Amino acid sequence: MLSRVAERLYWMARYIERAENAARMVTAFNHLALDMPRSVRLSWRGMVSITGNESIYEKNYRKYDERNVVKFLLADGDNPGSILNALRAARENVRTTRDLVPSEVWETVNELYHYADSAVDTGLSKRGRYQYLVKVISHCQQLTGMLAGTMSHDAAYDFIRAGRNLERADMTTRLLDVGAMGLLSNDPQDEAAMAQFESLLWVNILKSLSAFQMYRQHVRRRVNGEDVLKFIFQDREFPRAVAHALGEVEISLTNLPRNEIALRLAIQVRRHVMEANVDKLLEADELHRFIDQLQQEMNELHDMIADTWFSLDRAV
Repeated sequence: MLSRVAERLYWMARYIERAENAARMVTAFNHLALDMPRSVRLSWRGMVSITGNESIYEKNYRKYDERNVVKFLLADGDNPGSILNALRAARENVRTTRDLVPSEVWETVNELYHYADSAVDTGLSKRGRYQYLVKVISHCQQLTGMLAGTMSHDAAYDFIRAGRNLERADMTTRLLDVGAMGLLSNDPQDEAAMAQFESLLWVNILKSLSAFQMYRQHVRRRVNGEDVLKFIFQDREFPRAVAHALGEVEISLTNLPRNEIALRLAIQVRRHVMEANVDKLLEADELHRFIDQLQQEMNELHDMIADTWFSLDRAV
């Protein structure tokens, strides 16, 4: 397989997963905003900061309010992580690799992009936002299922699985950041108010990851921060848990040639997750610091994957 083809398949999967999780992130924050009392002020700026694109945002918008932030996350052409940009990039990568992926995948991603583009005004409105985001999420899940169920699980699929799961692990940590205390204003009164709704906060995080039912089945305890973090970071069986997603990356890299360095780094990142002291993460700012460090490690893993298999003068 040519390295440029492998790279397009890898990024196709990342962009599909990115669009789904961006939609989950906005949905989670909207649910949190609706569930919290008016006395608790949520920071729309936090939604942008966890994407790492504050500098891009501030070039185009004067203030951090609901309208501007939602537009930035859903449809801004300058934001590489917006839903529309992610779907546009996914569509282009599928178009240029149509001989390797099932025809239904091209038809579905093309349909999804055109829907997201044509209905974006509905998504930006409060009334139509939930329906718009749910459709994006469900179609992205449909694409993931198509690829898993109708494509040969060969080297091409290993690049897709590696890209999807690395993006999933990264975006799961960002979804945890959405629910973290750092999204509140720095007013001590807001922090005190949030403490009264801690259980609601963690339930919202689980639901944003479609994890609530599996958490109740396997943990079987009252929803609390320690158990939720342990489940989302360290559960080996739940597909959206960070440890599981990184394990899938490991399996994918194991099947590829010249994998020694990249595979070793993937194992190290997953070990870091599994050995994390969850109790300590609940201390002030520790969760945010841990997530930042973990995201840096996953970026290094991505760079190693790119250096190993996507250099233009190499083929695999």
